[in-house]
Amino acid sequence: MEKQLIISVGREFGSGGHVIAEKLADRFGLELFDNNLLAAVAEEKDVMHHTIEKYDEKPKNKLLSRTVRGHSNSPQEHVANMQFEYLKKMASEGRSFVVVGRCAETMLKENPALVSIFILGDRKCKLERIKEKYHLSEEEARQLAAKKDMKRKLYHNGHCKGKWGDSRTYDLTINSSRLGIDRTVDILEQYIRERLK
Repeated sequence: MEKQLIISVGREFGSGGHVIAEKLADRFGLELFDNNLLAAVAEEKDVMHHTIEKYDEKPKNKLLSRTVRGHSNSPQEHVANMQFEYLKKMASEGRSFVVVGRCAETMLKENPALVSIFILGDRKCKLERIKEKYHLSEEEARQLAAKKDMKRKLYHNGHCKGKWGDSRTYDLTINSSRLGIDRTVDILEQYIRERLK
């Protein structure tokens, strides 16, 4: 791809956001970063992946964390900042990629190549997807969705001024339940290609 393109995908749990990100990466021939971003960071920083994995996309513990003169003792904050810096470095090098979560819509907002998207969904559709994927009961799916979305919200809002899921934070917010995953990807692809013109 001649022109740089960075696609940031925020998502509600169960909305199909990761699958949509995968399909967009395939359609544009881009590398996808989600959980594998941490492995890339660990390799660059020469640290063991498993030692920092437990802090990935987790909000810092405010009771156990202190920040003195801009320096934090929070491992969650250190891991988040390593990922933010890695994303900024890739963007400044002109690389094109798709990234899921990691506050990318905020961390890379100054880059003109960024297209930021937030995927949400109807509660019923999200719960059905979660039940099927994780083999859970309705109540278990509901509890897992609430837990995951709260974790994402706390993580995002702890690092960004814009609020997680607020449409003003993203270029485009779309409900994947309305058209289904594949048609949602079609619409997003069309929007992104218009942006590339």
